[in-house]
Amino acid sequence: NNFYFFPVLLCLLFEEQQADLGYWDNVANRLYYALFHAMSALLIRNGHYVNTHKGVVASIGQYFVKTGILTNEDGKLYSQLQTIREKSDYNCVYDTSEEEISPKIEQTRHLIERVERILSAYETKQNK
Repeated sequence: NNFYFFPVLLCLLFEEQQADLGYWDNVANRLYYALFHAMSALLIRNGHYVNTHKGVVASIGQYFVKTGILTNEDGKLYSQLQTIREKSDYNCVYDTSEEEISPKIEQTRHLIERVERILSAYETKQNK
């Protein structure tokens, strides 16, 4: 569980540093990747191996949102972060604003905490 979350923690640490500096494109990037790594860990833990970013989004929807383990809002947040990250990474005239990404920081952290609890619950069940 902690092994899977090491990249998540690194992304969140970098996100904090970038937010302090006001580099909102980098904040969007690191938030997305923190959540990407958390969601990937959730999929891997459940035997679902995905090779693309869009595949992770689709698989999270199929295996965790549709089944009620995660909410529609969780799925929407992940999808929104992916879109913002892609625009800020690949569109040279697009700048992510503080107003756009700042509200998503706490939402993302809460979702990552929930994913971590879900993974811990799986570990607990497996160890019984």
